[in-house]
Amino acid sequence: MAELPDELIPTRASLIQRLKNWEDQASWQEFFETYCRLIFGVAVKRGLTKSEAQEVVQETMISVAKHMPAFKYDPAIGSFKTWLLNMTRWRIADQVRKRLPLAAIQEAGDGILHEDYEPAGAGSEVSPELEKIWDAEWEKNLLEVAVGKARRKLDPHQYQIFDFYVNKAWPAEKVAKTLGISTNQVYLAKHRVTELIMQEVERLKKDVI
Repeated sequence: MAELPDELIPTRASLIQRLKNWEDQASWQEFFETYCRLIFGVAVKRGLTKSEAQEVVQETMISVAKHMPAFKYDPAIGSFKTWLLNMTRWRIADQVRKRLPLAAIQEAGDGILHEDYEPAGAGSEVSPELEKIWDAEWEKNLLEVAVGKARRKLDPHQYQIFDFYVNKAWPAEKVAKTLGISTNQVYLAKHRVTELIMQEVERLKKDVI
């Protein structure tokens, strides 16, 4: 029997709900693939090395796994996006502290250590700078993941048309001539692929509620 598309399964739980099951390896793999680049990118933009950023990804994933059973989505308290940001910034703080002697941390004034790197439970607010970086990386990551998911569902030829026309910014006439198709097919491919990507973006947004 053919498997039903996700949109035809009304009882499908969100990704966050599925993560409460420690044995759901498929959902945990999906979570990792969806958010690892986001966490890594933010860590690097906050000045960590690639190896330190990889450590942040691993430690953040461990923290998420540890806290997920008790996690409850409540819009009045905050979004999952903000919750994950806090998990990430605390792990970034750990990496920064490994670099510095205790005296240097204690003497940090109004710099990034004081503003952004409070330990879990300190109750400090996220700095505007970090929040700006997180928001930008969140949107970028969401789109990249959506493109990847859409690409796996598409005929390779159709995505190639989209890639030449949109990503590489080739004129429609050049794409048509190179691939031996009409310009109308180029426009149609762009429309279809863009629509599918936007559907995946919306699916991703709903999946964390």
